[in-house]
Amino acid sequence: MPCVRSIQMVKMPCSYSPAVDKILMAEQILSEFRLKKDELKEVMKRMQREMDRGLRLETHEQASVKMLPTYVCSTPEGSEVGDFLALDLGGTNFRVMLVKVGEDEERSWKVETKNQMYSIPEDAMTGTAQMLFDYIAECMSNFLDRHHIKHKKLPLGFTFSFPVRHEDIDKGILLNWTKGFKASGAEGNNVVGLLRDAIKRRGDFEMDVVAMVNDTVATMISCYYEDRSCEVGMIVGTGCNACYMEEMRTVELVEGEQGRMCVNTEWGAFGNNGELEEFRLEYDRVVDETSINPGQQLYEKLISGKYMGELVRLVLMKLVNEDLLFNGEASELLKTGGSLETRYVSQMESDTGDRKQIYNVLSSLGVLPSELDCDIVRLVCESVSTRSAHMCAAGLAGVINLMRERRSEEALKITVGIDGSVYKLHPCFRDRFHKIVRDLSPHCEITFIQSEEGSGRGAALISAVACKMAASILTQ
Repeated sequence: MPCVRSIQMVKMPCSYSPAVDKILMAEQILSEFRLKKDELKEVMKRMQREMDRGLRLETHEQASVKMLPTYVCSTPEGSEVGDFLALDLGGTNFRVMLVKVGEDEERSWKVETKNQMYSIPEDAMTGTAQMLFDYIAECMSNFLDRHHIKHKKLPLGFTFSFPVRHEDIDKGILLNWTKGFKASGAEGNNVVGLLRDAIKRRGDFEMDVVAMVNDTVATMISCYYEDRSCEVGMIVGTGCNACYMEEMRTVELVEGEQGRMCVNTEWGAFGNNGELEEFRLEYDRVVDETSINPGQQLYEKLISGKYMGELVRLVLMKLVNEDLLFNGEASELLKTGGSLETRYVSQMESDTGDRKQIYNVLSSLGVLPSELDCDIVRLVCESVSTRSAHMCAAGLAGVINLMRERRSEEALKITVGIDGSVYKLHPCFRDRFHKIVRDLSPHCEITFIQSEEGSGRGAALISAVACKMAASILTQ
């Protein structure tokens, strides 16, 4: 859907100046969300500084951007074939996928997928690690039954979209949960080990877990299959994160100087050491204080879909209290935290100018808005989502410009693979985001690819690479 222009301002006679005053006063309050180019450049520079700190051995522990090595050094080159299973855990839904990697009639590479989505119950997310991984194993068993492949022992790629310190491609220690997960007994433990234990407890199928990757890495690899210049992966959905191919000589946490390794930035935690203090508004502070992880993932809380709807709701409440909306009265539902979901923000910004979409959303929240109310609410949605896109763009520009400097290239040609509900479903996020990334990266030619089934397919392709590499080592 194209990004339609915001408000069709009503021509108002002079006698209707209170309406003009309300719009102007609302605009004044919302002006805090507008970031100047110099401010975005400053965010970019601070991001690069923290990235460097995360890569260095002596400053890694203190850095807010952890720059975690993934042990993914090779990319698929087209000769890997076979059937692979992929798991994708990164939000409230969990996906199991069968991926067939083969050749078509022209002997060019092709990837076919079949997948099933499973919803994760709240008690599994916030109970014990054993409960969570037993549920995952149960879903896998169900999927294998449906596709009549329970008798096969397939290589498995696991997309696990939480901060992990890798010790190898199939071994990683969970540093901390994010995105509403709190399952006890997982932090500090090997995630692949927890999955293998759960499969063993069931005893009704066998699986060879060969690789665990972050969703950003899986997205990058999946898009690399379409464009060999793809060396950056990014997610803008429930969470927000990025990975990229870094020069091995700068990755001090891993031995070796030659070639490149994919680094998972875990940039959602940028700001945890105070780097974003002057950019955080009163609404951001409320969102943080009422979250399950106060003081953590502060950059992510300015951007991602988990928080965007709540930020809009808090601004609306501020305008109600200032008597600029709904005659100074909010419904009980609008007063309730979490009631305004991020999908409603997308819906209201998709409004074509007749205000029907905005009216319908506000009505569902117990409010009967005037046309002026609808126009002001639209302005609020635009202000919050535009800041999200611009903040996110400053981070990505930091990554891309750093890559160009590392490679000593005058002009860098790079492709970015992107996945996530905010990027895919918000009507204007993409265009606003692309523009600022390019503005802040004048010496880079940037192509953006929207990933399809990126997380699962990418995990399977990495499994294919891992299997091929293991086979070549055994035959040497």
